[in-house]
Amino acid sequence: MTTGQGQAAALARGDAEDDAGGSKAAHFVFVPLREQGHLIPAVDTALLLATHGAVCTIAATPATAVLVRPAVDSARRSGLQVRLAEFPLDYAAAGLPEGVDDGDSIPPMHMWNYFRAMALLRAPIESYLRAHAPFPTCVVSDFIHPWTTELAANLGVPRLSFFSMCTFGLLCQHNLERFHAWDGVEDPNEPVVVPGLERRFVVTRAQVPGFFRGIPIPCWEEFADYVERAQAEADGVIVNTFEEMEAEYVAGYAAARRMKVWTVGPVSTYHQSRTTLASTLAARGLRESAIDPEECRRWLDGKPRGSVVYVSFGSISRADAKQAVELGLGLEASGHPFVWAVRDADGYDEAARGFLRELEARVAGRGLLVRGWAPQLLILSHDAVGGFVTHCGWNSTLEAVAAGLPVVTWPHFTDQFLNEKMAVEVLGIGVSVGVTEPLTYQAVPKEIVVGRGVVEAAVRSVMGGGEEAEERRRRARALAAKARAAAQPGGSSHGNLLDLVKRFQPPGAAVPEV
Repeated sequence: MTTGQGQAAALARGDAEDDAGGSKAAHFVFVPLREQGHLIPAVDTALLLATHGAVCTIAATPATAVLVRPAVDSARRSGLQVRLAEFPLDYAAAGLPEGVDDGDSIPPMHMWNYFRAMALLRAPIESYLRAHAPFPTCVVSDFIHPWTTELAANLGVPRLSFFSMCTFGLLCQHNLERFHAWDGVEDPNEPVVVPGLERRFVVTRAQVPGFFRGIPIPCWEEFADYVERAQAEADGVIVNTFEEMEAEYVAGYAAARRMKVWTVGPVSTYHQSRTTLASTLAARGLRESAIDPEECRRWLDGKPRGSVVYVSFGSISRADAKQAVELGLGLEASGHPFVWAVRDADGYDEAARGFLRELEARVAGRGLLVRGWAPQLLILSHDAVGGFVTHCGWNSTLEAVAAGLPVVTWPHFTDQFLNEKMAVEVLGIGVSVGVTEPLTYQAVPKEIVVGRGVVEAAVRSVMGGGEEAEERRRRARALAAKARAAAQPGGSSHGNLLDLVKRFQPPGAAVPEV
């Protein structure tokens, strides 16, 4: 153990030191990834398991713990056995700048060292878990933490991989790799049919390079192999999706991996039973909203039902200055009221900032620009909202499904292109803006701008009348009903949560009646 690891073991701080009363319950140890798209659903899954009688420990760095603590504190006040254990990173040992993880996302140039620093937490996490009852019965780790294979093995407990994405995307990724679909394909934009599926889906390597593939640095290919080996050795998979939406692909992925797949989503439903707006936003937002949620709700209250389009590209992707102008002009020309979450608006040059101010003045009362983080669950669930312009991150896509909303799809990188196919080609609830190459994390920098006319047409298509638009809305509403049913007693996701709690209980423990 390095000096830094020893310090981490000594400094690790956990809540609920007196929770040994849960010693007869399943005890899940979550090791999430810090990125919002991974962290939020992992925490929500832990909270859901706790509502069914499990003890859940969330292992986190201090920077991650700051984001997670409001959710944990809220859950503990309601009587759930959820604890948060903090483990400082050994920045020096990993060659990582001090505090580099204290932000929206880890800068790409530091990501490799960040993963190395996280792997150094194995020993202190193990020491903490051995010292604090109850002893764990299962490790649930983000699939990007392959080192947790050794953690679980040392503890002598099973390990489940956690995926914050759909099984359709997972199966496509898996089949493209196991059937060597990219062999001999030199052009990254050459279309290839995804093998091993009954339906025909066409992708390019630029869109679906594989997890950590396609990065021209040797260590990333090695890491990709490490991730794949760890996934193949997992004792099962937890996925934030629900079986009724993609039963064919859930079964296909389970068969391809030869392991149990528990679908538990949409995990955001945990918060739909919370009693107040404030508690819901505090527990799920993981950050302070850039707008007073009550102000946002009052603004939406003044709009006709289904008239507002919501626009957000998530916590990582950001429209550059030229794209922001085109997007704003397209929204203005669409004629529909809109809420636009503009990430890092202060980072634009003066011309772009000036455009945003002018746009705001022109659309006053019809358009609401939120400079920063917006209360997305509140917005999507409001009756005034009728559509969502999204980057196709799976959290956002699934939240749109749960809210019964059609979407304008605008993928930026990795699994988002497969999520777009899920929304448009599988579910039939989406309209694409036509982006076919990555906009973020490009191997070769390239300017790709979606014009204002395309934005206007896509918004009008999703928000307008006509049989095609109405049919999208009908399909979206039907999916929302299935999502609600899946999360309720008797539903598939509810049943899978109960099965997890039962299956990973200590021997001889009684099954909780929940």
